[in-house]
Amino acid sequence: MVKRRIWLAFLLVALLAFVSGCSQINEPITPESKGFWNQYIVYPLSWLITYVANLFNDNYGLSIIIVTVLIRLVILPLMIQQTKNSKAMQALQPELQKLREKYSSKDMQTQQKLQQETMLLFQKHGVNPLAGCFPLLIQMPILIGFYHAIMRTKEIANHNFLWFDLGDKDPYYILPLIAGVTTFIQQKMIMAGTEQQNPQMAMMLWMMPVMIVIFAINFPAALSLYWVVGNIFMIIQTYFIKGPDIKTANSGGAKK
Repeated sequence: MVKRRIWLAFLLVALLAFVSGCSQINEPITPESKGFWNQYIVYPLSWLITYVANLFNDNYGLSIIIVTVLIRLVILPLMIQQTKNSKAMQALQPELQKLREKYSSKDMQTQQKLQQETMLLFQKHGVNPLAGCFPLLIQMPILIGFYHAIMRTKEIANHNFLWFDLGDKDPYYILPLIAGVTTFIQQKMIMAGTEQQNPQMAMMLWMMPVMIVIFAINFPAALSLYWVVGNIFMIIQTYFIKGPDIKTANSGGAKK
């Protein structure tokens, strides 16, 4: 299951790179723009960012922060469900390990039996092993939409915020590095207590931040700003939901 999440993450990042490079990126986004993608994702995001910026003296950087928080609040129930599902998966690790030991043979019949028993265990405890992928599936269209809204809305791309231009790369690579660090902290909190039980999850813990840094270095700073604010929101949310588990995992690691 974790392998699937890793490959899904790679696939979605590749999809982002592909879609963001499509020919429409040079066409301004307007209310007259045609197509489902333009009418229902890109233009609404462009309009919302512009509308909020106008409320704050054309501060588009602040607008992106506010819109990011609003989007995170909208998808908050899904993210809470992901965090709870992660906790449930952590609780099942001892039983999953027993099943792996019981069906340790690598022949096809034994492995099929292992998969069947694993799925029965998930069903019994109401755990969805793919739930961790759903927030990523929801976020990627928004992320791609943000990219198009930024690049195809002249008012957004031509404004600056703090030390960077919203439509250009961060010249000092500060935002990409913060995006990577906050991604690592977020992943670490979500996976608290499971890395040692599942080496593949530990690999995911390091791979995702590296992917995000590479991704953020090559795209507009406004997109990195969206990612950083979203990560900080997630870190705070995860702390309030998984706080006791995180403290237990940290104290357990300290004893070792």
